[in-house]
Amino acid sequence: MSRNNKTNATRLLGVAIVTAALSAFAGVSQAQETKAAADAGQAPAKSWQTGLKRTDLVRRDLGIEGQEVIQVLVDFDPGVASPKHSHPGVEVAHVISGTFEYELEGQPNVTLKAGDSLYIPAGTAHVAKNVGTVKASELATYIVKKDTPLLKIEQ
Repeated sequence: MSRNNKTNATRLLGVAIVTAALSAFAGVSQAQETKAAADAGQAPAKSWQTGLKRTDLVRRDLGIEGQEVIQVLVDFDPGVASPKHSHPGVEVAHVISGTFEYELEGQPNVTLKAGDSLYIPAGTAHVAKNVGTVKASELATYIVKKDTPLLKIEQ
């Protein structure tokens, strides 16, 4: 075996070991979360990466220089919460179905049901969570700075 093949084999083995370790850590972490939820008599929470579905509906210039309007349908599986995030402009959230709890930084939590709406000021960090037992949907309308990322994940 040439020196290059040995080096490549060593690198591949290292990558395989790191991948296996990360997979094992993720599995243990998920198992602990599932057990904690079961101990509390709750169904395990789904990850927002798999429990949220976003459908872009409209994206248009607003007619005000540097501003655009974006409208998105967001479906949440039961128990799923968005990550804490903010937007570079205002958001108006309208609940189409289900029940949501919204946590807005600096404000008390609010629970909304189908037909209710909520104004979220520009740059306000927030979390939306489906607190019901069925899929919940919201229509999110943003008026934001054009050519700016729509979402900023907060720590």
